[in-house]
Amino acid sequence: MKTNYKKIAMDGVITSNPTLKLVLGTCPTLALTTLAMNGLGMGAAVTFVLICSNVFISLLRNVIPDKVRIPAFVLIIATFVTIVRLVLDKFLPSIYESLGLYLPLIVVNCIILARAESFASKNGPLASAADGLFMGIGFTLALTLMGAFREILGAGSVFGVKLWNFKIEFFASSAGAFFTYGLFIAVFGFISYTLHTKNKIKAYRLKDAETAQTAAEEV
Repeated sequence: MKTNYKKIAMDGVITSNPTLKLVLGTCPTLALTTLAMNGLGMGAAVTFVLICSNVFISLLRNVIPDKVRIPAFVLIIATFVTIVRLVLDKFLPSIYESLGLYLPLIVVNCIILARAESFASKNGPLASAADGLFMGIGFTLALTLMGAFREILGAGSVFGVKLWNFKIEFFASSAGAFFTYGLFIAVFGFISYTLHTKNKIKAYRLKDAETAQTAAEEV
């Protein structure tokens, strides 16, 4: 069966966006999006782990016994999380410090475990790598945009670059995190619904046109 990479890409970024559609990985989403760089750093780390763990789990899917698949998945994921931690600690210590406790917690991130269980364990390595990549991109975009939104309004800067002195401290607080998350989910849901409705209308019109053409040919 041919892999539909376009569908995998659309699912990861839009249709099944892990943060804004499936509402997975809520803990780091709320805690780390005070700054755009935090969102980008966490997103990049999760994307790397998603791709690598998906590929390895896919390659070993027929070897791992069903009874121990979850512990095996966690062990594979933990290996790549350790690699990420060592690399960040060595080359990007500022990001390593800012991500703090949430970096090792990637091991039990429900996004990664969900993709391992529902996709990587049932598909080939290339498709699993694509799934990890686009799910990671969807997660990274959501966290980075939320971080930029909160940083601009809460600190008057973006990616550490000062824009103005005006700031609304509410957006730097925990309450601001929940408000921003809810706002982004609502806006994303509205956009998704609008696009879905337009596509359905377009499909119906195309079907009606084909029906009319068939009827005309029969006459």
